[in-house]
Amino acid sequence: MCSQQDLSGVLETAANQPEQQGEKRVFLTFDDGPSATTELVLDVLREKGVPATFFVVAADNNQDYLPLIRRAVDEGHQIALHSCTHAYKTIYASTTDFWADIKELRQRISPYVEVEDIHWLRFPGGSTNTVSHKYGGSSIMKNLKAQAAEKGYRYVDWNVCAEDAAGGHPSAEDVFRNVTNGAKDKDLCVVLMHDTKATRKTTAAALGDIIDWFAGQGYRFCRIDELDAQI
Repeated sequence: MCSQQDLSGVLETAANQPEQQGEKRVFLTFDDGPSATTELVLDVLREKGVPATFFVVAADNNQDYLPLIRRAVDEGHQIALHSCTHAYKTIYASTTDFWADIKELRQRISPYVEVEDIHWLRFPGGSTNTVSHKYGGSSIMKNLKAQAAEKGYRYVDWNVCAEDAAGGHPSAEDVFRNVTNGAKDKDLCVVLMHDTKATRKTTAAALGDIIDWFAGQGYRFCRIDELDAQI
C-alpha cells in the first residue's frame, strides 16, 4: 500500500521552523526494517554522508537484525516507530491493540536505542488508510491520531513513494524513476522506501542515484525530527 498521503500536519510543522527562503528539503525514510537489506542501505548512506529515518518493526522474522538499529543510531540516523508485528488484522482490531503493539515494539528495540527519545511514528498503511476500517471500524484512524497526540507522539506519512513494496518486483531503475518523478515540483519531499527482505535490495541499489539526484537538484537532506524543531 503506497498511495500518496496527506502531509498537511507535516507541512504545517515545517512552515513553523526556520529555513532559508526557497530552501528545498528531502527526508529519506525507510519502513519495515531492519533486515539484511538495512546494512546495504546504511552503507550507501554512510558513503554519501546523508541522514535518514528508519520506521522500524520488531516482528518474529527480523529479530536477528535488530542490532542494526544501534549501527543506524551510531551513524547519525533517526529511529522511529512503525509496528511490532505489522499485522493489520491484529493492530487495527482496536485502539487498545494498536498501542499494545507499539508498547511491545518499544520493549523489543530498547536494547539498541533510547526509546524515551522516540516521539515519531508512522501508521502502517499511513494515517489515511482504509484497510484498518475492516478490523476496527471507520473511526479507528481518527481515534488513533487523536490518541497519538495525547501520548506525545507525532506521526508522518509521505508525499513521494518508491513503489518498492508493490508487486512485480520493480527494478532499481523503476525505483529511481518512481522517486524522481514523484519529487518533481516539490520543495519538501518525504520519501517512502523500504528496507526489508531480499526483494528490497533494488532500493539499496537505487539509493545512491536517488541521493545524487536530490543533491543535484539542490535539496538538503534531513531527518524527520527536524520537522519538530519548533514544537
